[in-house]
Amino acid sequence: MSKITFSRGGVHPHDNKLARECRIEVLPLPPVMYVSMAQHLGAPAKPIVAPGDFVKAGQVIAEPGGFISAFVHSPVSGTVKSVAPRKDLAGNPVMHVEIAVEGDVWMDGIDLSDTLVTALPEDRDAVLAKIKECGIVGLGGATFPTHVKLAPPPGKTAECLIINGTECEPFLTSDYRIMVERPREILVGAAIMQNVLGGCRCVIGIEENKPEAIAIMKKAIKELGYEKRMKVAVLKKRYPQGGEKQLIDAVMRRQVRSGGLPIDVGAVVQNAGTALAVYEAVQKNKPLVTNVLTVTGKSLPESRQHNYLFRIGMPLSYIIEQAGGAPEGAVKLVSGGPMMGKAVSNPDAATVKGSSSLLYLDAADTMRKSASSCIRCGRCADACPMGLEPFLLNRLAKVSDMDGLEANAVQDCIECGCCLYSCPANIPLLDNIRVAKGQVLGIIRARAAAKKQ
Repeated sequence: MSKITFSRGGVHPHDNKLARECRIEVLPLPPVMYVSMAQHLGAPAKPIVAPGDFVKAGQVIAEPGGFISAFVHSPVSGTVKSVAPRKDLAGNPVMHVEIAVEGDVWMDGIDLSDTLVTALPEDRDAVLAKIKECGIVGLGGATFPTHVKLAPPPGKTAECLIINGTECEPFLTSDYRIMVERPREILVGAAIMQNVLGGCRCVIGIEENKPEAIAIMKKAIKELGYEKRMKVAVLKKRYPQGGEKQLIDAVMRRQVRSGGLPIDVGAVVQNAGTALAVYEAVQKNKPLVTNVLTVTGKSLPESRQHNYLFRIGMPLSYIIEQAGGAPEGAVKLVSGGPMMGKAVSNPDAATVKGSSSLLYLDAADTMRKSASSCIRCGRCADACPMGLEPFLLNRLAKVSDMDGLEANAVQDCIECGCCLYSCPANIPLLDNIRVAKGQVLGIIRARAAAKKQ
């Protein structure tokens, strides 16, 4: 079995897929849900409900706030209690719709059955409209509105749809479980997107450390009769194999230039979870109101590792309680994985469309030695999958050299953490570069806005 990978950089952290064998469990509903208006890339959604309104599960409660934005739906039935700012994961105030749960009544026309629907719709515009109406966004991390990504600009043509099933981030197993438990739905969703893009080839990329998922997806392709339209590509276990540009490099052997987009080289990349959400939207008329989240960590015994199907808007504290509470020995809670996840400073924050994991880290996972001076070993540059020089970017960040940072492409940093992972001097490279990148992007956007005026 030949295995492929990207051409430069990367590291090999232990995968720690502790919840790999845990089947997806459905979480019961909490008494109250908090639905964020900023759970997608782009402009926040605009609420269209008010306190006192009764809403059903699947009902639109917020409309897109701009071209890059998404519809938001109620995940439950109940009464709207408030429409007001509430703190998110990082403790920042974000507009939320608070809903007191009353029963579980869904909007008419939403098919909640397990019956597989394989007939592919032919009307491209109607499919794109349905994906937009159902609020589908990328579930691989960026939460970019899917309908926008599936409509390349004039002059751009999709040659390959890549379904990202790598899940290269350590500990996370939610994508693995949906590939094992719902492979045919994922593949039908991929076929729908393939047709929307004009019938380009489709490749499902899965890392070699998921042999069961590889076998199941290959079998499902054969059962659906999709052998001529898509295939599984087995990828070497290497982080960040699931990075969009790294996946394109591995599958198509094409490089996306600095500042460029995947469609520039004929690629469209969608997560396996996104393909499942597209299937449910187009074939079942179900909006994106559920997702799968892993609860894991070395401090948790095997019996307390979980993959949960949750309603979007559940408070993290409720999920923690349902999973048995914080384990002894855990010193840090992370939303996402250990490489790119964000520390949870507010456990009362609500889940969003892109929530993928609650990871407990113990002292050994978080303990880092004090930083020392750079020894110019170059390991960070060797590890960078984007071909950047993190040691140089760090030095430029220290003196706030914005021109130097931009000239050395700090904006291309994908914040994967490979530099930090590989640094023997324990320099907080990622933190310093992330801040500098945000500053440079602000300057670039301001410059672009000024040109439009």
